[in-house]
Amino acid sequence: MMKKKIMVLEDDHDIREIIGLLLDEENYEVKLYPDIRSFRKDLLFTSPNLMILDVRLPDGNGHDLCREVKNDQRTLDVPVLMMSAHCSATEVNRKCHPDDFIPKPFNIDDFVARVNAVVN
Repeated sequence: MMKKKIMVLEDDHDIREIIGLLLDEENYEVKLYPDIRSFRKDLLFTSPNLMILDVRLPDGNGHDLCREVKNDQRTLDVPVLMMSAHCSATEVNRKCHPDDFIPKPFNIDDFVARVNAVVN
C-alpha cells in the first residue's frame, strides 16, 4: 500500500522537525518546507493528500497560499490544514477556507488525530 503524502510548510525549524517525526511515525510520506518558494516549486511535481500550512512565513503568508491552492484546478481537492500561534480559527476562516485549523502550541495527540481525520 502506498503511503499518503503530506506537505508541511512551517518556517520554525524545531516545529517542522517535530511535525515530520510525528507524521513519519503515523506512516505518512512527509515533505518539509521552510518557505513558500520551495513549497511551490515542489508542488508542481507532487500530488499530496494533505497540505499543512503555517500562517506567518518569511516570504509571504499561509492565507494567500491557502486561497491559491483552493482555487487551482490541480490542488482544489487537496485538504489544507492551517496552523498559527498568532491567528484564531475565525480569523483564518475569514481569510481562506482550510479544512481544519490547529492553534499553536498544539497538543501532539490532537494534532495527529486531526491530521488522520482530514487525510483518511
